[in-house]
Formats: sequence, structure tokens, C-alpha cells
Amino acid sequence: MTDLKPKKVFIVDDDPMLTEALSDYLTREVQHDIKSFSTGEACLKCLDENPDVIVLDYYLDTLDKDAANGMQILQHIKTHSPNMNIIMLSSQESYLVAMQTIKKGAEQYVIKDEKAFQKIAKIIQEIQE
Repeated sequence: MTDLKPKKVFIVDDDPMLTEALSDYLTREVQHDIKSFSTGEACLKCLDENPDVIVLDYYLDTLDKDAANGMQILQHIKTHSPNMNIIMLSSQESYLVAMQTIKKGAEQYVIKDEKAFQKIAKIIQEIQE
């Protein structure tokens, strides 16, 4: 097994309980540098910090009706940082939604289920420096 190196991870999800639980999970064995955001716009303001990976919620159901959703944020990031590693996280179990996010540049699509955190940790581990 290779050495597990900490990575800078941005988590973008409007559910604070999920972001806290995922952050705790990702720092349990490897001390990843985690930064959480409740909106995509807040994440975009920090892209100059060059995260290794962004875990991005497909829906960002914020109270602000003008806030961008996950697909809009994905497209913005890929336009300005085409090599950014993005994991799309969603409760959508639709194959079409998953394929749409992959076509727009997400490296992986993870469904919010009981194994989501394990899948995300594995994907982060496999990302090359």
C-alpha cells in the first residue's frame, strides 16, 4: 500500500451536518486539509488556494434563489480551472444526471448513500499529486 498523503479538499454542500460528517470521516485516517462551503459562490472565491479535489453537491438548495446550482458551479470551475478534480455528490440516482456531470467535467459521480464517504475517500486517495 502506498503512503496516504494529505490533500487539500473543498466540500461544497448546503447541508452542514453532511459537510461536518464528511470532513470528520476524511480526517480520521489521513489528515486532509478540509475547507467547507455552503454555497458554490463561496467556493469560487477560494479557488486560488488550489485544492486537490472539490466534492460538489449537485443541488445547492440554498435560501438564495439566485445562488448557482452544482452544475453551474461545475461548469464555472472547469472553464477557469480545467484540470481541477471534481467529485459530484448527489442524491440523484439517475444515470442521465450522472453522465451529464461527467460530460461537463466531473471526474466521478457519487450517490449520497451509506457508502458515499468510503467512495469519496477512495477517490481522493487515488488522485495523483
